[in-house]
Amino acid sequence: MRSQTVARSGEPDIHVAEAGPRDGPPVLFLHGYLQCHRSWREQFRSGLADDHRLVAMDLRGHGDSGKPRDGYDDPEAWADDVDAVADALGLDSFVLVGWSYGSLVALDYLAVRGTDRVAGVNLVGVVAGIGTETTNGWLGHEYVDLFPEITSTDAETSARALDRFVELCVRGRLDPEDRYRMLGYGAVVPPRVRDAMRDRTISHLDFLDDLDVPVMLTHGTHDAVVDVEAARAVDRRLPDADLSVYPDSGHSPFLEEPERYGRELREFVGGLTRDD
Repeated sequence: MRSQTVARSGEPDIHVAEAGPRDGPPVLFLHGYLQCHRSWREQFRSGLADDHRLVAMDLRGHGDSGKPRDGYDDPEAWADDVDAVADALGLDSFVLVGWSYGSLVALDYLAVRGTDRVAGVNLVGVVAGIGTETTNGWLGHEYVDLFPEITSTDAETSARALDRFVELCVRGRLDPEDRYRMLGYGAVVPPRVRDAMRDRTISHLDFLDDLDVPVMLTHGTHDAVVDVEAARAVDRRLPDADLSVYPDSGHSPFLEEPERYGRELREFVGGLTRDD
């Protein structure tokens, strides 16, 4: 795994990890709420890295990226972050993968920048909007009940909520190493960032009608964070999309069933390459 920091004047630096041949088909991964680029470690250490250029960035406010006071409610800011990484690494045509809040950032990017640089999109545990009646209706009640405790500045209060959040990210129990790793990802995200990311109102549902690139939707049947109906609703907006439902997974199919996910992502990217 190679890593670097994309430095910017007046904007937060963005930490990036990369694996695989630089001339392989590029895949840019966006992690979810309170996580980091290492969420994709199973993909980075799989056969995908043998022949694909895998790139994962820490979202602003997360991991080793900058943690500014603002920009979390601004689609332009999220789009700028993604573009900065694509520019720095010379990604002219890439597959954009977004998990959970990362899928919202992916849709922010597409809504602001369009699809000129994007060959295809994989939305995992899709969040098509936030703060609206429709999109809020897809959120699991146990996840919703974590607020406002998870944004608390009291360490004990927020730690309990973060622990519960991590448990909700999978079906069943996490391996202890995965659990503490994911807790660590969340612990470095300041409470003000956790709060600001939820304090926005936007829906990309209508925008989906005009999306003109191939889309693969990946969703676990037992997702306790975002109901699988969210993926089905997005699928109905995109008649040519490929919806892949994981009957044995929760919110993190790429972690819970990495072999199947890797196979399907490889096939999706390969299909785009053949079409080119």
